[in-house]
Amino acid sequence: MIRVAAVGDIHLSPDSRGLLRPAWETLGDCADMLLLAGDLTRHGTLEEAEVVAAEIKGLPVPVVAVLGNHDYHSDLQDDVTGVLERAGATVLEGGSTVLDVDGTKVGIAGTKGFCGGFAGRSAGEFGEPEMKAFVRYSRRCAADLARSLLELRDQRCEVRIALTHFSPVPDTLAGEPPEIYPFLGSYLLAEAIDESEADLAVHGHAHLGTEHGMTAGGVKVRNVAQPVIGHAFAVYHLPVDLRIDVPAVG
Repeated sequence: MIRVAAVGDIHLSPDSRGLLRPAWETLGDCADMLLLAGDLTRHGTLEEAEVVAAEIKGLPVPVVAVLGNHDYHSDLQDDVTGVLERAGATVLEGGSTVLDVDGTKVGIAGTKGFCGGFAGRSAGEFGEPEMKAFVRYSRRCAADLARSLLELRDQRCEVRIALTHFSPVPDTLAGEPPEIYPFLGSYLLAEAIDESEADLAVHGHAHLGTEHGMTAGGVKVRNVAQPVIGHAFAVYHLPVDLRIDVPAVG
């Protein structure tokens, strides 16, 4: 059984220094990894990133993260990534990493993702250059996620997890105003997750949303934004399927 701890939207800043560290130091007792689903800072400054780095440095489990829109706000996303990586985190954007958990290969593919909406109510790649660029960016994020997840399948990872900031499904947005759904996620991410037969999808971003959802292909989706889960992290248990090609989530 693989134990996945996850949280997003912690929005740390200098006045919240040390807030999560006591809880996170217990992760070795209940989890095999910590996934951070973006919006780790409030405004994407280096000072805020250093606060996050201090929270994660030396934790008893591996830390894998994606950035969120808040982490991009100051146009310092590459520098923020560097700060987190120097503290020991693996920060993904269109790539993947493989963890060895007691001999089980756990593959994690990550992207911030982007918005655009969901089936039947989504933005189209048509019209003005700005609209085309908007949709193409969302498509590129989803394509990178699909490629990374498929590569993990080719590497015969027994467990495969998709880590994003934006949501792949509308289910986990329930509670948010429907008018802003198109700005909270994209169905393209769900298509990528289903194509690769991932075992679990984890995201944040929707503070007023719902924890539990599912893709059309039956992959379980979890909104781990801290305002949703109400704790320093949530833990999900994934059975190990040695056949690899049949996903299973507990």
